[in-house]
Amino acid sequence: MPLYMDVHPGLGDATPDDVAAAHRHDLEVQDQFGVRFLSYWFADDPTGKTFCLAEAPDPESLSACHKVAHGLMPHEIIEVGAPTLAQFMGFTDKDENDRVMVEGEPDTALRAIMFTDIEGSTAVSTAHGDRVAVDLVKHHDRVVRAALEDHGGRIVKHTGDGMFASFNSVVRAAQSAITIQRETAEEDADGPNLAVKIGLTVGEPVQDSEDLFGAAVNLAARICAHAEGGQTLASGTVRDLAIGKGI
Repeated sequence: MPLYMDVHPGLGDATPDDVAAAHRHDLEVQDQFGVRFLSYWFADDPTGKTFCLAEAPDPESLSACHKVAHGLMPHEIIEVGAPTLAQFMGFTDKDENDRVMVEGEPDTALRAIMFTDIEGSTAVSTAHGDRVAVDLVKHHDRVVRAALEDHGGRIVKHTGDGMFASFNSVVRAAQSAITIQRETAEEDADGPNLAVKIGLTVGEPVQDSEDLFGAAVNLAARICAHAEGGQTLASGTVRDLAIGKGI
């Protein structure tokens, strides 16, 4: 049966006990809809966002179960496939209320996808010559490669003036992006500045040999294209999954 993660936006003044009670109500009625709730995660902070992990015949059955159980409807439902989002986020244990406890990072098919690109590389080549442009790309590659190594990322391939990379953890992907921007923020008095655009998203791409394909990959590339130099743009799912992670 398909596996889904649903995202509930801010639940106002809800407490962990309130969310645990809602989860119990889900369990009480889940059989009526052919749904099996596995775990949940609650951001015990001002955002109050909640994520539920469940097996369900389809997204409509999952929404209907929530509606009958407590009326708290998800803002988004994402099919995550057999490799569970719980594993992706490092969940290895649950408390007495089925709330997940976080530790470790097992491998799954779910990936955080990163694209980087150098802003204005063509203009640099025109203004300063090809050699300076090539050196700028090499500098970019060194910075990005070091950040990936530090945060567990994998280079999928080079994309001309940028890189396409993947991570097993959305948190590590975000940390890597922060590192890249920090390392390239210093102005170079002797040449053109390195202004890097970064796009981040999360999904379950299709793997063919060492390459990755699919909607998540395409979305990350488009997000990167909309960024400005020195800016990181992330999809809403990335921002939601980074809640409470100190990023």
